[in-house]
Amino acid sequence: MELFSFPSSTATLCVLTVIVAVIPLWAAVKMVNTLWLRPKRLEKLLREQGLRGDPYSLSPSTSNINHAPQNNRRSQSFLVSDDVAPRLSLPSHNTVAKHGKNSFLWEGTTPKVIITDPNQIKEVFSNIHDFHKPKISGIAKFLFNGLIHYEGDKWAQHRNIINPAFHLGKVKNMIPSFSQSCHDVISEWMRMLSSGGKCEIDVFPSLQNLTRDVISRTAFGSSYTEGKKIFQLLKTQGRIVMTTKYKNTPIIRHLPTPTKMKMRAVDKEMKNSIKNIIKKREKAMKNGESNNEDLLGILLESNQMEIHGNGNSKRVGMTIEEVIGECKLFYLAGQETTSTLLVWTLIMLSRYPEWQTRAREEVLHTFGKQNPNFDGLSQLKIMTMILYEVLRLYPPNNIFNRTIQKDMELGNLSLPAGVKVTMPIILHHQDVDIWGNDALEFKPERFSEGVAKATKGQDVFYPFGWGPRICIGQNFALLEAKVVLSMLLQNFSFELSPVYVHAPIVMFTLQPKHGTPLILQKL
Repeated sequence: MELFSFPSSTATLCVLTVIVAVIPLWAAVKMVNTLWLRPKRLEKLLREQGLRGDPYSLSPSTSNINHAPQNNRRSQSFLVSDDVAPRLSLPSHNTVAKHGKNSFLWEGTTPKVIITDPNQIKEVFSNIHDFHKPKISGIAKFLFNGLIHYEGDKWAQHRNIINPAFHLGKVKNMIPSFSQSCHDVISEWMRMLSSGGKCEIDVFPSLQNLTRDVISRTAFGSSYTEGKKIFQLLKTQGRIVMTTKYKNTPIIRHLPTPTKMKMRAVDKEMKNSIKNIIKKREKAMKNGESNNEDLLGILLESNQMEIHGNGNSKRVGMTIEEVIGECKLFYLAGQETTSTLLVWTLIMLSRYPEWQTRAREEVLHTFGKQNPNFDGLSQLKIMTMILYEVLRLYPPNNIFNRTIQKDMELGNLSLPAGVKVTMPIILHHQDVDIWGNDALEFKPERFSEGVAKATKGQDVFYPFGWGPRICIGQNFALLEAKVVLSMLLQNFSFELSPVYVHAPIVMFTLQPKHGTPLILQKL
């Protein structure tokens, strides 16, 4: 037996020696491929198709870094321009300025092809099965969940369940809630007026509170007070995400850092709060005590119909965790998008008083001093033109990214698996080839005959996205904005304060960096 044990031990030792030697070699080869060979191969394929961009480098290219300009309040106060892209110094803008429209940039080791052709934009938005939204990583996963990051059948199922909550017929029933929240802000501003009926106020925090209040009322109805508490937790999470450095560093993102632990604790508290609201609502629904007119009620009712329609299989409907995720998304997307739309609209109306006058005359002609109603809101042509033009110049989202998992043909491009495509909305919205030489000017009249006429029939105006994955809350946001603006114009006139600094900055959405001090005059 000893004669056979020795050779066996020797063989094992040899195998282990080979494994120990090979593993580091394999890891090194993989690292070289990931960090150099693959990026250079993809770069070559893109350049062969006439695309231009900075050469791949292990050190990040300066054009790919978002160097937002340092805004000095005093020197910037008189520089009011609607040419937003240079101010933000977006990597895509820097690349196009340097290499032209047919170009690409780098996101780490991954090339991102900049899509500017309208037909290609349409195809990317339409083909949701091949062009996926990028996965959310790091601590941002605690904040962004729900419909926004699902793909395939799960996305389709959630979209189908959520759709009834944002149907225009349901949303118009929420107009009284929009009005009530706006009344509260108007009352607050009225108390701040001087004896001459004037005051100067930073309107942005008030508008943010207003849109949060709206979501609390419309999402949770009778649980309105509890809903407001959730917003504070969500605000804390947002602040953590925006202020945490190195949140996407590969090593750090896997460590139990104090920031991640705090994020997890806040997330747990928020989920428990939402879960309690859901449990109360489900109990009320079983007892026939809920009218299901708020977003949560409609969502739960739709979810139950989905489950019952499939033999009570809960694998078909949403789990309670998924409902919680959608509620968080209501909060985040619902208030951020509308508050930024409102603040940029008030800024533009203050800068262009002739359009403020025209909008107010239309509102007074339609409603007088009464609260807005749905039929009247649908007739506000001038208001709609103004909102579209604000969304063109100051879209809440500044870019749309998509990933591909297999080799794809996109128009005249052959895109290899692993690359990303990016659609810089601000560049499209301000392209002189599409909008004309006045593309950087505030001219709401360009939408007087609708979006199709303004864009010459091309799919280049997409503030809420486009195609099957267009923002589900678009009707909600636009209707809320019309109600709020109508009521504010009924009560006040607005002008820019001398201390206003025009400094757009990308947070979650495109926001005024130094706030929005306006001078209000009671009418």
